[in-house]
Amino acid sequence: MMNSKFNSKEKTTENPNEDAFAFTRENYKWVLIGLAFILVGFVMMIGGGSDNPDVFGSGIFSFTRWTVAPMLVLTGYAIEVYAIMKKSKN
Repeated sequence: MMNSKFNSKEKTTENPNEDAFAFTRENYKWVLIGLAFILVGFVMMIGGGSDNPDVFGSGIFSFTRWTVAPMLVLTGYAIEVYAIMKKSKN
């Protein structure tokens, strides 16, 4: 004999927001902020070449390209992890 509890078509959930989206508006805000950090970091890394291939340009070794830009990219990735892991307040 089957238990009627398993035959019930009613949806019994403890959490009324179970069918809600995984991300809230605030999560998406943090995702966009993280993407902006990553984009700015990569834009800061480009360039530094020379117009004449026979002349060495020392601009490729600037502090901005070697230190600031990678730190911005890593900060952007950390913000992305935070945005994904952040739970809503509801």
